[in-house]
Amino acid sequence: MKPRSSKPTKTVIDYALDRLHSLGVGHVFGVAGDYNLPVLDHVHAHPEVKWIGTASELGAAYAADGYSRTRGFGALLTTFGVGELSAINGVAGSYAERVPLLHIVVGPTQASEHAGLVAHHTMGDGDFDRFARAHRQVVCADAVLRPSNAVTEIDRILAICLRESRPGYLRVPRDVALSAVPSHEPPALSREWAVDHDNLEAFRRAAGTRLAAADTVVVLADFLVDRFKARAELADLLQAGTVPHAVLVAGKTVVDESASGFLGLYAGAMSTKRVRAAVDKADLLIRAGVLLADMSTGKFTHRFDPDAGIDLGPFSARVDGVTFPNVPLAAALAVLADLIGGPAKTQGRAAPPRKAHSALSATSTPYDAPAHRLGLCRSLRPLTQSYLWEAVGGVIRPDHIVVADNGTSLLGVTDRRFPSGAKFIAQPLWASIGYSLPALLGAQLADPYRRGVLIIGDGAAQMTVQELGTIARHRLKPIVILVNNHGYTIERITHGLRAEYNDISHWRWSKMPSALGVSQPLIMKVRTQAALDRALARATATTHRFVLIEVFTSRFDVPPALKRIALKRPDKARWVA
Repeated sequence: MKPRSSKPTKTVIDYALDRLHSLGVGHVFGVAGDYNLPVLDHVHAHPEVKWIGTASELGAAYAADGYSRTRGFGALLTTFGVGELSAINGVAGSYAERVPLLHIVVGPTQASEHAGLVAHHTMGDGDFDRFARAHRQVVCADAVLRPSNAVTEIDRILAICLRESRPGYLRVPRDVALSAVPSHEPPALSREWAVDHDNLEAFRRAAGTRLAAADTVVVLADFLVDRFKARAELADLLQAGTVPHAVLVAGKTVVDESASGFLGLYAGAMSTKRVRAAVDKADLLIRAGVLLADMSTGKFTHRFDPDAGIDLGPFSARVDGVTFPNVPLAAALAVLADLIGGPAKTQGRAAPPRKAHSALSATSTPYDAPAHRLGLCRSLRPLTQSYLWEAVGGVIRPDHIVVADNGTSLLGVTDRRFPSGAKFIAQPLWASIGYSLPALLGAQLADPYRRGVLIIGDGAAQMTVQELGTIARHRLKPIVILVNNHGYTIERITHGLRAEYNDISHWRWSKMPSALGVSQPLIMKVRTQAALDRALARATATTHRFVLIEVFTSRFDVPPALKRIALKRPDKARWVA
């Protein structure tokens, strides 16, 4: 444990770090800059929080996001102007996907502000709040700290971040960050959401009536269950009557995918026929933390009525369009679990139908069934997207944390059933390619007992590959599956099948880990089915080395989910709405 600074008084930055640590934060990501250097001395000296210097501020924001999704809260610290603007794209993604974190920006001193100096990293016009105003569009709360308000504002911003499950922003002049704060007992920071008990009981009555009238009941779960800490309540509901259930792409692994009632991935026309029929034709669809977005619904090809059924949001519940405010997600799920599994079952309310259990995903295979059991003559068979994702899904283990980038990587791996305990991270709503590589860094540091599995395309990897150096510096040993399909295949299928703008430079990926500081990497190139099976088996057995598997697929080949929706469209080569 690092010794605490010998300074007799606590500073504003010390207080902020203490408060972050109380939320489970043990690492702060960022890039050093001259405005924040003296502040970083305090980060370095903090006994519980470790500084993680990244290759770029964008990488720091993505890493803090992955860290928060794994640990529950994240933080990054950047320099004023150039640094914070480099990070803003990552912070915007956290806002869109309801990921709580704190962005601390250290800037020029108050004296520089008051004098209106033409300081570097500014626009030269004396406006020092310009970039704070820009961040106001992508955070749930923001403040400029002064000695008189620093403590109360830090606590206020953190409290709002917790309640909204979104990022917050603090601009701190360097002298304010290093100023002393009075000794006091800080208030507790709570994640609890207020419940209107009258509305909760009204919801119970409405939901009970709706359940009683339903012949078939299906649950559709999404990522807000995770963000608003309702996993346990969702599990109770699903177990109360062995309720058939599916997930949207962003909600993968919010439920136990090995359970008998798990149907699979629902994505509108990208779904398998069985999953789509179970969800779209249910008499009562219970939506838990669902956000109906284009990527998660196969470009809005879902067929259920979003105004019908039971819809549970973060702060309110709806039954057939009637809203019950201040009924948080966890509380509403607990009510439904009681209605389905409790005494109401014997009072004529319909339990979920057993027949719906037959709608298990036909594309899923158990995680311990390796692809070589399929009995194919694979030694010379070229690798296809279909075979790739079946094989990758077959080697995922309960202690893996899988991070997938947008494109064919995401659409391919989410179709596979994961074992109980495995964790999945992706960014399908904000959909910023390159996100996954730094997010893996953050997730691995947040939970070092899991092994990271990164699945990323060659185009996305070119965006943020420099963070492999940060991964190497901290001696992390993930498995990286890099899909080399010579450009932006997902864009080719969307528009411009052979257009030059969907091409990228061909990199020598096998040289990249060593060039970026990875010690003794295990590098494998895969072009056939048999070679993939061998590589995956060796990768999972090699836990003491960084592993890169470069897999080569056709630039026009796509995962089964994308083929399903393409075949339903007139041009058979597009999936745009």
